[in-house]
Amino acid sequence: MLIQPFSTTGIGSLPYTNPEEACRIVLETFDIPFWPQLPRLSFREWMIPQYSEGMPYVRINTEKETIYIDKSRSDELDRFYENYNDDSRIAISEDYAKGLHTFLRTIRKRFQFFKGQVTGPLTFTLGLKDRDGRLVYFDEELREISLMLLKAKIRWQIDVLKQFADNVIIFIDEPILSALGSTAYLGVNPDDAARLIRETSDAVKEAGGISGIHCCGNADWPSVLKSGIDILNFDAYGYFDTLAMYYSDVNRFLENGGYLAWGIVPTTDAIRNESYYSIKKQLSLKIEELSKSIPSSLILSKIILTPSCGTGSRSIEEALKIFQLLIRLKEAFS
Repeated sequence: MLIQPFSTTGIGSLPYTNPEEACRIVLETFDIPFWPQLPRLSFREWMIPQYSEGMPYVRINTEKETIYIDKSRSDELDRFYENYNDDSRIAISEDYAKGLHTFLRTIRKRFQFFKGQVTGPLTFTLGLKDRDGRLVYFDEELREISLMLLKAKIRWQIDVLKQFADNVIIFIDEPILSALGSTAYLGVNPDDAARLIRETSDAVKEAGGISGIHCCGNADWPSVLKSGIDILNFDAYGYFDTLAMYYSDVNRFLENGGYLAWGIVPTTDAIRNESYYSIKKQLSLKIEELSKSIPSSLILSKIILTPSCGTGSRSIEEALKIFQLLIRLKEAFS
């Protein structure tokens, strides 16, 4: 795997409701295109619902924008096991991913790299509840079924995207990592959390893909860096210091072929007060700071640029500003 330094890509969500327009913007903006998630278009495109299709017991109400597990129909679990094998592929239909299927219909060229994404097993199981409000993570069987489902979605996605790209990157989106250890998630075993991430990363690689992980907050970075991922996408705008303190782990990760995807352009309200010059200065200073502990040649050869998170919560104007800043940063540094 050899990704051109300072290549740009995105996290997933965009603020558009027109999938054709979203795909056009992605193609015009990013070096490594990705299929756009469109949460404003449908509740089914939100982070948990988008990958819930095929999950036993799942119930979605798009009008009330609710999703939950109802185990009253016991035959659903039996049917899931009957139809699932270690090589299963469970599709993401157009009802759940308009941006993906629009992209597949409009692609007219082959890419060196193309990026997909999947909600991580921790975020999925700690974001989905049953009718009584119990998190799926704490139901051992449902936790493992969720992992099986997500692996199947990964295999299907890589199969589909391989038709259009020499290399398929899959980002495992795990924003919940920043909350582990808090009061709400005290029952989450760190070893089991690490296992879930590793198994998901392994599923990407076994299907012939390149595995990345995205976390837009703080995390147990040494554990994440040892999870077998190829790319770590972190919020370099807001959480650079939390990663930089583990410079020996980062150095080892980069020496072993890993890439850091710097989420240097903020997707929070902070974007309103930032400019090209302020972001460029931030990136320069942070690269310089990390270079005190890690050879700058290594850092600069293993760097990808991204927004700090998805842009689905921003206005279209703000999203375009974020994308333009990325383009200008790439031009300045590469």
